[in-house]
Amino acid sequence: MNGNFKKYVMLLPVVIAIIFAFLFGIWIGTNKKPPLTMREPGADRPPGRQNVSATKDPLKAVELVKGSGVPTSIKGEWTMFRGANRDNISRSHSQLLRLWDKEGPKKLWQIEVGEGYAGPVVKDGRVYLMDYDRENKKDALRCLSLEDGKEIWRLTYPVVVKRNHGLTRTVPALNDKYVVAMGPKCHVVCADRISGEFKWGIDLVKEYGATVPQWYAGQCPLIISNTLILAPGGKDALLIAVDCDTGRVKWKTPNPDNWLMTHSSIVPAEFAGKRMYVYCAKLGVVGISADDGSILWKFPEWKISIATVPSPLPIGDGKIFFTGGYGAGSVMVQLKEENGKFDVQKVFKLEPTVFGATQHTPIFYNNHIFGVRADGQFVCITTEGKVVWTSSPKNQYGLGPFLLADDLFYVLAETGKLSLIQADTTEFKLLSQAKVFDANEAWGPMALVDGRLLLRDYTTLICLQVGEPAQ
Repeated sequence: MNGNFKKYVMLLPVVIAIIFAFLFGIWIGTNKKPPLTMREPGADRPPGRQNVSATKDPLKAVELVKGSGVPTSIKGEWTMFRGANRDNISRSHSQLLRLWDKEGPKKLWQIEVGEGYAGPVVKDGRVYLMDYDRENKKDALRCLSLEDGKEIWRLTYPVVVKRNHGLTRTVPALNDKYVVAMGPKCHVVCADRISGEFKWGIDLVKEYGATVPQWYAGQCPLIISNTLILAPGGKDALLIAVDCDTGRVKWKTPNPDNWLMTHSSIVPAEFAGKRMYVYCAKLGVVGISADDGSILWKFPEWKISIATVPSPLPIGDGKIFFTGGYGAGSVMVQLKEENGKFDVQKVFKLEPTVFGATQHTPIFYNNHIFGVRADGQFVCITTEGKVVWTSSPKNQYGLGPFLLADDLFYVLAETGKLSLIQADTTEFKLLSQAKVFDANEAWGPMALVDGRLLLRDYTTLICLQVGEPAQ
């Protein structure tokens, strides 16, 4: 009797398992689910709500929203990427501080911005920034008050941009009437600079066959007088010139070699009485006539396999300096002209350990070249490629930006430490240093207007008082 009881107890778990399996089979048979289907974008949205990802022409869905911001009376300006002369030198006449206390320059205001590295421009007390609104899935050209950072207006259009090592990278361009900006996926918008009223737009991918670069568009629009210069890198349009009043194309450059768009920006230059635009495309450098868009010269030897980011650096007399990261180093070339025909000759090449800038274009000043090379050190070299000084491993800036004003370099480490460095051609002279914010990838270009320095990191834009406004 006792032995049989033990046997039944041992069989009990098996019996329970069989019963459970039987009941589960019955439940499955009476609760059949429909077959699984692929989830369609927007299928979970309420009826009638716009499916942003399906918007075929975002530039037909532009919306202007007014804010409460009021522009300051400060009249200084920083109108394009690297300033009005594209040389990253501020010619503001404000009195700049040459020493800071421990806390550093006074922070006037701080605002949250979308993820990315897009830098600001400034004119008539207004700050313009190309941003991205992730919540509403819209590119957003924003106009802010230089006084306190409050938004004056924003111009938006729907476009889905997924995180890909940041979202925004471009800097708008201004003239007296307009602001022009390019979004991450190569949508270009032109708006009235004061009111924000939308004037026209160009989808470079749809209209010119542009290929959106890896990590999205980084090219910053160039405005000369009332003409916008862009590099779509499309099949039949390497560069285009656009009338800012109408949005109509004045000329376009043929692209027989299929040179694609990069993160680099176009730079104006002049040699032998010929005005030109120099652009680092995907498979080489090209010089384009400013008169009609014809190709004046090519230099296919300069190309970077991963990402071409720094812009060309003209240094006068037909010499142009090219630099890049990812092992590219640097090259100096010399333009030659004979009977209206141009040729390009390599003067020297530098190994990346000597000088090679991954992200920011160097500054040419006092017949020397200054910049941050791949190891993060701030460096001064001669126009013959000889290193004069480095900031040493004690002062590294990563991929951070820099700017020159009144013989002073403002150099921001990507971690948020700002350095004030004398623009000296004999030795490295660090004047002041301060942690200005808890930065995360502070890579965006700076802007300086009448003693106010605008800096950003991945999600924050700040304004520092580094001098007194011009009287």
